[in-house]
Amino acid sequence: MKVTFPHMGNMSIAIKGLLTDLGLEVVPPPPITKKTITLGVRHSPEFACFPLKINMGNFIEALDEGANTIVMAGGTGPCRFGYYAQVQREILLDLGYDFEMIVLEPPQGQLSELTDKLKELCGERSWPHIMRALHNAWRKVKAMDAIHARSLQVRPRELQKGDTTRAYEQALQLLDEARTPAATSACLRQGLELLNKVPVQHDKEVLRIGIIGEIYMVLEPFANLQMEKVLGEMGVEVDRSIYLSHWIKEHLVLSSIGLKGSKDTKKAAAPYLQHFVGGHGWESVGDTVRYARRGFDGVVHILPFTCTPEIVAQSILPTVSREQGIPLISFSLDEQSGEAGFRTRLEAFLDLLKQRKTQEKLG
Repeated sequence: MKVTFPHMGNMSIAIKGLLTDLGLEVVPPPPITKKTITLGVRHSPEFACFPLKINMGNFIEALDEGANTIVMAGGTGPCRFGYYAQVQREILLDLGYDFEMIVLEPPQGQLSELTDKLKELCGERSWPHIMRALHNAWRKVKAMDAIHARSLQVRPRELQKGDTTRAYEQALQLLDEARTPAATSACLRQGLELLNKVPVQHDKEVLRIGIIGEIYMVLEPFANLQMEKVLGEMGVEVDRSIYLSHWIKEHLVLSSIGLKGSKDTKKAAAPYLQHFVGGHGWESVGDTVRYARRGFDGVVHILPFTCTPEIVAQSILPTVSREQGIPLISFSLDEQSGEAGFRTRLEAFLDLLKQRKTQEKLG
């Protein structure tokens, strides 16, 4: 069994480590490039979400490199992610690829469905072996998220442009090589130390912006045109509303025991939206309210073009922005999105935020 999986931000570090710890031969998809996008777009339905197209490109490249098993996540609710795997499987079979696809669905109170799929993937390996591998992967995900959050605080204050990104990539490389929970903890400490050594201007006044939206677009830098890096190098401290560890906790841990997470976010969203609309649409509304209450200067909303849950949120967010007094801009992105236009809109938004902040100081 030669296993592959789709890219989503740094997730490949944890997934590759997990599958390797389980004794499987791993064929990670090559890093996302324009070739990946071209392949994905060519073989996907025209109006499919951008993440589906990128995943298609990942799978084709990995299968061409020898993978014969695909591990893919499933989903529920009014969001097309729930049938990504089925659509992708049929397209790849039509293209002539010979492979197996294992779909890991969120338990939704039925933990046995997830454990059955894990056993299918792991074969005869014992549950203690599987649990040790899962534990190490979870530690790695938490460590990656902590390092990422720290990089977002350091980058807008760095004295030499690019120092934070170099330190961040070094820290991820360390985590990629960690094979035990103890090694992961040591790499986390080393990674944070690398970031803390980046020369910075401590008293620099920076704008603070919250990032909300569809999880794939928030987490995958190739899909969001390096949004966080661009903002950071423009002198903006970014706060990401969702991390991979958050998604795992909400959708795999809490849902498996019948509990619902994000209570504070949903409570904040209640005056504007009181029910699940699929994906992270509900959270996008609630997180905007919470960013306003925390005194952030603005919010950036990222969604894939035609994303139904985020379109629902997008229709509500202007009211939230006006009533909560926090500026907001939405970016609906796909393979046609150009970097020049994206940067121009972002710069104009930052100019607005700076003027607003200056006026507030003047009273």
